[in-house]
Amino acid sequence: MSTLVIVESPAKAKTIKKYLPNGYRVQATMGHVIDLPKSRIGIHIDDHFKPDYITIRGKGELLNTLKKEAKKSDTILLATDPDREGEAISWHVANSLGIAPASACRIEFHEITKNAVNQALDNVRAIDMDLVNAQQARRVLDRLVGYSLSPFLWDKVKKGLSGGRVQSVVTRIIVDREKEIENFVPEEYWKIALSLKHDDSAPFTADFYSENGKKISIPNEDEANRIEKIINDHRDAIEVGEVDTKVKYQRPPLPFTTSTLQQTAYKALGFNTQRTMRVAQQLFEGVNIAGRGQIGLITYIRTDSTRLAAEAVDAAHRLIENRFGDNYLGNGKKAAKKKNIQDAHEAIRPVDVFLTPTDVKESLESDQYRLYKLIWERMIAGQMASAVYDHAKADVLCGPLKFVVNGEVMRFDGFTRILTSAAKKDNPLPELKKGLSLDLLKINKEQKFTQPPARFNEASLVKYLEENGIGRPSTYAPTIATIKNRYYVEVKNKLFYPTELGRQVTELMETYFPDIVDVKFTAKMENELDEVAKGNRDWVELMEGFYTPFEKEMSHAKSTAKSVKIEDPLSDEFCELCGRQMVIKNGKYGKFLACPGYPDCKNTKPYLEKTGGICPECGGDLVKRKSKKGRTFYSCSNYPDCDYVSWDAPTSQKCPVCGNTMFTKGFGKRKKVYCAHCQSHEKAD
Repeated sequence: MSTLVIVESPAKAKTIKKYLPNGYRVQATMGHVIDLPKSRIGIHIDDHFKPDYITIRGKGELLNTLKKEAKKSDTILLATDPDREGEAISWHVANSLGIAPASACRIEFHEITKNAVNQALDNVRAIDMDLVNAQQARRVLDRLVGYSLSPFLWDKVKKGLSGGRVQSVVTRIIVDREKEIENFVPEEYWKIALSLKHDDSAPFTADFYSENGKKISIPNEDEANRIEKIINDHRDAIEVGEVDTKVKYQRPPLPFTTSTLQQTAYKALGFNTQRTMRVAQQLFEGVNIAGRGQIGLITYIRTDSTRLAAEAVDAAHRLIENRFGDNYLGNGKKAAKKKNIQDAHEAIRPVDVFLTPTDVKESLESDQYRLYKLIWERMIAGQMASAVYDHAKADVLCGPLKFVVNGEVMRFDGFTRILTSAAKKDNPLPELKKGLSLDLLKINKEQKFTQPPARFNEASLVKYLEENGIGRPSTYAPTIATIKNRYYVEVKNKLFYPTELGRQVTELMETYFPDIVDVKFTAKMENELDEVAKGNRDWVELMEGFYTPFEKEMSHAKSTAKSVKIEDPLSDEFCELCGRQMVIKNGKYGKFLACPGYPDCKNTKPYLEKTGGICPECGGDLVKRKSKKGRTFYSCSNYPDCDYVSWDAPTSQKCPVCGNTMFTKGFGKRKKVYCAHCQSHEKAD
């Protein structure tokens, strides 16, 4: 008997092949082979929104190869990814090869191991048409919106723009946050703290809390001065009030979902969402490990669940017990299931917990090792005991005023034995008893102002999208990439800022397509798509309910919306051919400088974004550039005469020792500022 197994990627094919019995062959589709045409909408709206699927350009030869291999096979098994998109790929391949979707032709596995592959072979099923229809519904919905909005934006704003169902609302979220920041009015408040001690004890600080038993804020300097006077009037009668001691527990984190992996990889490793998903896919599909060959290292990466398989938990407990002792074993407490969690797959975890990051380090690329280590540590830490702290809280009484001081000391490190960065720093209090008199060393009085909401970075944006039901974790990376590539937003110091283009497009969308850019409406559509996947909703009816009002809005917008002109921003350079001040334009490969005299003058130049740093070799400006793979690096503006380059970001800060440019290295808590010339270091802000 000859069996053909069809997967998406060559890496996955290579990994799975070693686990299959004799007589099994594996072929890869290289992703989708069938899709909607790019050149037209490809939806027969009047025929129940029937999609007009075609073979993707360039995939004809591959599809012919699959057909030839299929003819030589007694059985064909479709082993694409275990999600809606994977189900749709299997459906398209089945139709192309003449396989009945209702026949036993589909297998799936959530990790690429011998056991998982054997279980999949024992549980062959039909293609799940509910999942296929949910994917069709999303694809058709996005196509209807995108291929209607984009021409509208070309006509009213500028050529080359794109409009999309999810990207439009994400752009609006960033625009709205910027408006909040611009309209924010800071409010003054004051903080008062007392520096205190008792006899020879170590000094400690207590913060103002209440007056006459009522918690109050200090809104201005006059009120702060009044509080200060009360303190001075009672400075000789300051004493300890109630003292409360208790044990506090710091629970370990849950294993990763797609969203929390993206957020944590950004914070801990500096990976954007695309980089995280690309590397995670490699770890899932399989890498070549010395002594083991091609193996998958982690479970499936598109999941919203924190659930773990029982055998994985058992393995983690054995490792913890062997390495740290049974007192480090956790109780396996699970998180409460949130609304709209599909729970189709378990959490992202190592396939084999006994394959430690150290064991595979030499076989992995740097990004692969760092992400695997992050996933491995998170899963193991999640099965460990809570960290335990002795917590003390004391009231400090000063006449009618009450101040509060807190202290904490670790009693047992628990899961922080693995996740050392999660451990709280010890903050011991001296031994305090009720009625103990205290000496006032200093009154610390500080003016403060409320701060506007923070701009989004990739981690906080992903968190916001997940909390509000916008898109799904697997769509976050491509959506964020799209709004950056279309220049609706720009990233400065890792924070999202809306461009003028993004603002104008959002304003136009809010006026004429309010539902498309409405957070609640978009979340409702995601829920409707979930209902299709569960078999509770007909996808064609869903399309009809959406498209009828959308078509009316589009007709109204086309006839009434006025054109919007967006001027290209001026640069500080002038055209050497005609003398005009050059403008900054956005092209397929990024920003560039162009003469505004086009078509009379067609002069263009590369756009070099200055960093404020000075080249340590020739004194030229250090500028920001992109590698062929899209990674940011920094080089001298005098290239090719000067070939200085650095992966570390230069700053405008000068070295206090030698006066040369300081660079930043690392990310998050590991971030540091250093001088490449004299190697002096300073703590990062």
